[in-house]
Amino acid sequence: MYNQSDTPASAHSYDLPQLTHPPRREGAPPPLSRPTKLVFGVGAIAPGVTAAAFDFFLLIFYSQVVGLDARLVGLALMISLVCDAISDPVVGYWSDNLRSRWGRRHPFLYASAIPLAASFYFLWTPPENASQTVLFWYLLSLSVIVRTAITFYRTPASALVPELTPDYHERTSLYSLRYFLAWTGGTAVSVWTFAVLFPMFVTTTIADGRFNRDAYPVYGLVGALVILLSILVSAVGTHSRIPYLKSAPPKRQLTIRVIFGELIETLSNHSFGSLFIAAMLAAIAGGLAAGLSLYFLTYFWAFDERQTGAIFMGTFLVAGIGLVLAPRASRRFGKKRGAIMVGLVAFVGAPIPIILRLLDLLPPNGTPFIFWFVAITNVIDVGLIICFQILFAAMLADLVEDSELQTGRRSEGVFIAAETFIDKAVRGIGVMAATTILTVAGLSPGAKPEDVSADAIWRMGAYYVPIVLALWMAMIAVIATYRLDKTTHEENLRKLAA
Repeated sequence: MYNQSDTPASAHSYDLPQLTHPPRREGAPPPLSRPTKLVFGVGAIAPGVTAAAFDFFLLIFYSQVVGLDARLVGLALMISLVCDAISDPVVGYWSDNLRSRWGRRHPFLYASAIPLAASFYFLWTPPENASQTVLFWYLLSLSVIVRTAITFYRTPASALVPELTPDYHERTSLYSLRYFLAWTGGTAVSVWTFAVLFPMFVTTTIADGRFNRDAYPVYGLVGALVILLSILVSAVGTHSRIPYLKSAPPKRQLTIRVIFGELIETLSNHSFGSLFIAAMLAAIAGGLAAGLSLYFLTYFWAFDERQTGAIFMGTFLVAGIGLVLAPRASRRFGKKRGAIMVGLVAFVGAPIPIILRLLDLLPPNGTPFIFWFVAITNVIDVGLIICFQILFAAMLADLVEDSELQTGRRSEGVFIAAETFIDKAVRGIGVMAATTILTVAGLSPGAKPEDVSADAIWRMGAYYVPIVLALWMAMIAVIATYRLDKTTHEENLRKLAA
């Protein structure tokens, strides 16, 4: 990353936010200053808050608090993901080809801010005393709107990384900053929710604020405001880089046949095929793990809301691990080797605490050792997982130039959209697997931790571990077939320059 003192004074003038029509400039762009990198990274907070909401709160809120059958919750979330997945290639291709006075990406950033923030808030205010059918359709409708709105922001924003810098290692640094701020922002809202909001809603009849329905509209409002500010700060802060971003391709007659032909040609890249299949396996495993994460903290480990909040607070540390470790792993081993090495440690280590509990090799719940053991192992493991995700995203960014040599087109949006498409299209399978495990294990909707039997809790862990391990290991095996490295990437840049 460039030091601010190393950047010419003229470069800083280009980074001042402006919302006029910036004239396109020829030649090499000035180096990215630290303020520009920072505001670009701030934009990742919006997807971070949204992801935390869907991963950690939505299932337990609608199932255990509102009372919607867990299978209907899982079905609604899976359908919303499949519906939303359709928007990913549309937005990706559209943003690659958009011709506007604000470039290809920024119109999407500005347009997504208010719809995303508003729909996020209403997601947490379902009608009271509604039937199961009404609740199902309410959840499904709002989930589709929120996920589609985040696509209109996240895909063009992520596609900016290969445009902002062609450097092999600086791309990893940019992704590291975005992931760090995404996790930090999402975690900050989650920690505030557990440490401040939920305790505020403890009553004489509701001893645990997580199960007080009135707390969630407040959570939705705070999350919506954070999302809105995150998007606007990032869009305005990077607006001055528009003259140096890649232009849309020349105007041509776009028919359905041409569009699908270009999409198929772009996505036929061999290394992309490796990442595509790996992303599919990761999405299923991620949906399963995220869907049950709060259940494990609440039921399996019997943590109260303050202990759970402290666990989430550890995510501030794990984001720092990813920020520091990913660029070093990229430089020391290369992105692919680094991702495989980090991924093996992270994904094999993730279920070890659960396995030890299933084998009755840990002290009983409620002892101080259990809390610290789970907290420390969670920090280490999630930090490594974030590092893996950063390296994976940087590997995807390097496909842009490799594909451009083959097709003659820059398709940042298509590649980002294809990865998020598969994540959304199949992540619901993981969520459905999570709800199926809950049902088969015997956790009924609305059950409080003290009402769930020890056998049901044991079954939840026993069903989860072998499934998630098999998915993670298959993903690592597929990533091994990815072909690009630093030498290949730099050769691609030389060929394109020629």
